[in-house]
Amino acid sequence: MSTFSDPLLPISTTTNDGSPVTNCRRPIKQTLLILTGLLLVGVFIAFISDKASVINMDHLKRHNVGQIEQEIIIKPMEIRSVSAGVSEKSNGKFLLGQRESYPWNNYMLSWQRTSFHFQPEKNWMNGPLFYKGWYHFFYQYNPNAAVWGNIVWGHAVSKDLIHWLHLPLAMVPDQWYDINGVWTGSATILPDGKIYMLYTGSTKEFVQVQNLAYPVDHNDPLLLNWVKYSENPVLVPPPGIKPTDFRDPTTAWYTKQGKWRLTIGSKNDINRTGIALVYDTEDFKTYELLNDTMHGVPGTGMWECVDFYPVSISSENGLDTSVNGDGVKHVMKASLDDDRHDYYALGTYYEETGKWVPDNPEIDVGIGIRYDYGIFYAAKTFYDQNKGRRVLWGWISESDSEVADVEKGWASIQGIPRTVVFDKKTGTNLLQWPVNEVESLRLSSKQFDKIEVKPGTVIPLDVPTATQLDIIAEFEVDKSALDNVTIFDEEEFSCNSSGGAAQRDAVGPFGLLVLANKDLSEQTPVYFYITKGSDGNLKTLFCTDQSRSSVATDVNKQKYGSFVPVLKGEKLSLRTLVDHSIVESFVQGGRSTITARVYPTKAIYGDAKLFLFNNATEASVTASLKIWQMNSAFIRPFPVEELKR
Repeated sequence: MSTFSDPLLPISTTTNDGSPVTNCRRPIKQTLLILTGLLLVGVFIAFISDKASVINMDHLKRHNVGQIEQEIIIKPMEIRSVSAGVSEKSNGKFLLGQRESYPWNNYMLSWQRTSFHFQPEKNWMNGPLFYKGWYHFFYQYNPNAAVWGNIVWGHAVSKDLIHWLHLPLAMVPDQWYDINGVWTGSATILPDGKIYMLYTGSTKEFVQVQNLAYPVDHNDPLLLNWVKYSENPVLVPPPGIKPTDFRDPTTAWYTKQGKWRLTIGSKNDINRTGIALVYDTEDFKTYELLNDTMHGVPGTGMWECVDFYPVSISSENGLDTSVNGDGVKHVMKASLDDDRHDYYALGTYYEETGKWVPDNPEIDVGIGIRYDYGIFYAAKTFYDQNKGRRVLWGWISESDSEVADVEKGWASIQGIPRTVVFDKKTGTNLLQWPVNEVESLRLSSKQFDKIEVKPGTVIPLDVPTATQLDIIAEFEVDKSALDNVTIFDEEEFSCNSSGGAAQRDAVGPFGLLVLANKDLSEQTPVYFYITKGSDGNLKTLFCTDQSRSSVATDVNKQKYGSFVPVLKGEKLSLRTLVDHSIVESFVQGGRSTITARVYPTKAIYGDAKLFLFNNATEASVTASLKIWQMNSAFIRPFPVEELKR
């Protein structure tokens, strides 16, 4: 394979202070029909009979059309059209009574496209990995339209997880076992450098099966060409598992028995228990199903996009997926099909039995801690052997109407890649933080030290523009007001159920108003709110309020957030990345995160402003901030002439 010149270097101009400026944004007309999304595999699936089924792999292969035994009745899959696409998945339930589309224009819609978040070249937007000097990202993609359907694997590469080059499609649904979609998959890199990619395919009869693919040339750093194993599928739903409840194989890890082990998400209809099935293999072609599930939680429904990986309890470094032993905890994560949120828990993995046991059953998978309390789903981690870190990447859907998505020509993006480490202070949380490479996009900065924000005040921050920002802030609260904090029942009080940033109390809400216009008729508060629990102890909420984020009527205006642990001696700290229509916030060093999609009509371009606010009734707040303007990432097709070499 030929060596390549560096195609990631953009043609840049400079500002007056000499810092580089790269404008990679494209007019909306040139990006018509662009839609992104992480390889969510079973999000839109057929409903089948409640009868448990047994599927025979030989029978599937023999008939070569994905048929199953006669006694199993598979209902036709509902045809997904514009009315049942993006809006149903991301926003439909929030727009009841507000179905009339807002009169968006190209000026507004063009602003919404992000500048430093990954988006494909066109249409509907899995297994990330680092290989021979390149980060690879495979993602779900509809090459034909800005709606769900015709799912293939898009492929992009990067040297730094920020600037991306689009490559030709990696895989398309051209076989009987994946004719209805090439869905979620995971890559495993063997010690000899070979790559095996397991992915879920949907057969002609909408049976979910697992298939094997691998690169044609393992010496190709770009992994341009892939071949599907001739004896696919390698796994079909086992007895007792419905044909549409069997998806999303994880990256495999190596056991002491000399076998590779992986999990697949599923559901047991008894008590609607979400489960992770466990398989062993020696060659990725034949598999043994372990007698018991790795883990299951009643009432959580279908588990999809399951992830399983180790974290060190003493080191900041990430761990290879096969690491186990002293000083290690294992993370079990599942994306719940019922509520479209990603939940995780920490626990202990027992290799001999293939079982995982949570440290605290009260915060088990699906009933406890979430990766993100906003719009963030189907997240996947990979071990970055290049920098010795665990990297998490999640899919961020739209929360506007599908009519608007089709008009602007795209929907959904990827979040900023995040490093993941164990929170040694709490012992129950992970810490998520934007990868260091995002800081390479920082341009000029402004610093604000110890600004006093009195109760009931809003203070404008003098920054040139507020559309692309990296904000780091700390807040100190007047402790004399803490005695007057209202006592709430934490079982009932939440960011979502409260009055949002408008609900005043002695200490809160206070924080930032991002993507706000001058008269504050549009604003998105990102804020803290301090209450007292029924036990008399102080509790800190971290929230985002979208209720006044836009005057448009066809967008989601929810309030997001959760209680976040704040330990003795810690200041309230916040990092917020603003990139046009996405706001990603990380609190207390990444102990909790919130991702929001916002669609202002006025607070755009030069009219987007940034404010400090304190809507408390008694406590003053002192804020210190450093704010960077952010450059645009360089995302474009890989040079065709280079690919032809």
